Amino acid sequence: MTSPTDKPLSHACIIMASGSGTRFGGNKLMANLAGMPLVEHVLRATEGHFAERAVVTRHADVAQLARKASARAVVHDLPLRNEAVALGMDALTCCDTVTFFQGDQPLVAARTIDALLAAAERDPGCIWRASFRGQPGAPVLFPTWAFDELRHLPPGKGGGYVAKAHPERVRTVEAASPWELFDIDTTDDLRKLQDHIAR
Repeated sequence: MTSPTDKPLSHACIIMASGSGTRFGGNKLMANLAGMPLVEHVLRATEGHFAERAVVTRHADVAQLARKASARAVVHDLPLRNEAVALGMDALTCCDTVTFFQGDQPLVAARTIDALLAAAERDPGCIWRASFRGQPGAPVLFPTWAFDELRHLPPGKGGGYVAKAHPERVRTVEAASPWELFDIDTTDDLRKLQDHIAR
């Protein structure tokens, strides 16, 4: 636990934006939602919350958006998720926590990000993740003790592997809506989200 005199933690985030979009039929990260690309929603939501932001992607247009948003673009052509996670970790310079976001999860709210960071300040030894009515999802915040494990994940695994390996150290922050945890895999998913926004 932290005390009022403790120095605030330095927070960083990694936006995972390397999906090939096979099920979507193209680069879903640049698909339009409410007048902007999906990934831009995540860039805007994370702005101002973190000392460092890295966007790990295989797409030049996503990298361009990241740089425009003053985030570090990490461009690669590696096939496995664990490799992309390690690249993101290596792109950060010095931080006490790393929060992973999905680039295809556009409705994550700033208040949920604030709640995750505040929770980490109160209890910095835990993994904190967003959830809705008991269903955990992303974003997920990891403390320093998890960094080495994130850099050395098994082939094809992501940060969720570390969270599942340490269930006793996982805590959750409640999101205001299930749509915050909703990610886009198909064009039908995108239509569902568009319909939700239009209501």
